[in-house]
Amino acid sequence: MSGGRSLAPELREPARKLIATGRIRAELDVELYRAAVQGRRELTDFFRVELGWVVEVVESAELVRLHKRRSDVPTDRGPWLRREGRPVHLVSKEILALVALVCEQLWRRPRMSLRELMQAIAQVCAAEALADQLPQFKIVASDGTGKKDARTSRTNLVDALKLLVDEGSITVDADLDRAISEDENDLVVSASRERLAQKFSSLSPALLGLADLPAARHAEALSSRVLSSAALGDETGLVEELNAGEPSVDERRLRAVRRLVDDPASDPLDDRAAMPYLHTPAGRDRALEVIASLGFTTTARRDWWEVTDASGIGTLIDFPNGRRNERQAALALLDAVTQRPDPRGELHLSEVVELFAQVRTRVPRWAAAYDHRLPALARAAAAELVAVGLLARRGPDVWQPTPGVHFWRVAVRHSAPVTGTTSNGGKDVAP
Repeated sequence: MSGGRSLAPELREPARKLIATGRIRAELDVELYRAAVQGRRELTDFFRVELGWVVEVVESAELVRLHKRRSDVPTDRGPWLRREGRPVHLVSKEILALVALVCEQLWRRPRMSLRELMQAIAQVCAAEALADQLPQFKIVASDGTGKKDARTSRTNLVDALKLLVDEGSITVDADLDRAISEDENDLVVSASRERLAQKFSSLSPALLGLADLPAARHAEALSSRVLSSAALGDETGLVEELNAGEPSVDERRLRAVRRLVDDPASDPLDDRAAMPYLHTPAGRDRALEVIASLGFTTTARRDWWEVTDASGIGTLIDFPNGRRNERQAALALLDAVTQRPDPRGELHLSEVVELFAQVRTRVPRWAAAYDHRLPALARAAAAELVAVGLLARRGPDVWQPTPGVHFWRVAVRHSAPVTGTTSNGGKDVAP
């Protein structure tokens, strides 16, 4: 690789898995874990040089952890709550705060009953109530707390525990959902200190002095370069880095390549330099080599780059697969957008609703669950395309198609109606 490091073929899948999830756990991915442990030096060097990210192999915890740090944090990124196996929405700030509080308590006592855990968190939240630093957490209905508020607190805690269980940081010995409604159900929560130590990718906000920085600088302060200065106790270096002027070529390279591997799509023109990094021959070649080394597939235009993984290992996005009404509606919308006189023109909710009304006129049984609720279907379809970088939000119920819409060809086929069944139609899609 010119100017960089290549990656051995047997390390490509572990690397993509780390990019998608941040973790490889021995109990779930035996082969990927074994390959990552055997190739740890090459893997850590690759991520350090090409992406500026730290990989830690912790054999005592049977965990390989990638600490991804970005100063340009995606605003729509984060843990998702799942209902019936499907992601529903991003978790709230209250739940994220409870995740941190759970980790704090389990670090002190790696094995606790749920009742003990709830009481400990309630005490911490009550102590910080006057400073308004932590969410209200009251688990017992009292004079000042209704049953609804107490149930909400318990539900939020259960959601926080589910997130930690899913990532392998903790285990529980009973069904968490029963803990919401059964006061007598006192399950046991156990944690691995080795895994808890690897959960967070930054230093403590208190150590970084975030309280002394404006909120707009917090993400920057938590990024990798600043952490190195803070860890060394170099407060002068911290201030200098935060107040630095134009980014260096290396900083621009890291920013561009991180976006390519971590986002569903990337706009090269987001680089405000006179010559965007991905427009330079050296920058374009190096980015393509990094992506190829990881085993991703790239489709690139001067104004848009799209990186995909046919294996599904390196991404949590399953678009365009699936036969849900919302996914089918998204494909129909994508097809309609590319056929507009101005494919890049703003898209309004009314236009999407009209499109779906026309589809239902031709196929009355399609999206029957959204009968008389086409605006809800339109928003759901648009959200699907926003998630994969094909639409960008421009305001309430207004979207802007991105150049990525030109990368897709959608063929919509309406299947013949079948007596006694509901026909959802069929769609073929090819990028």
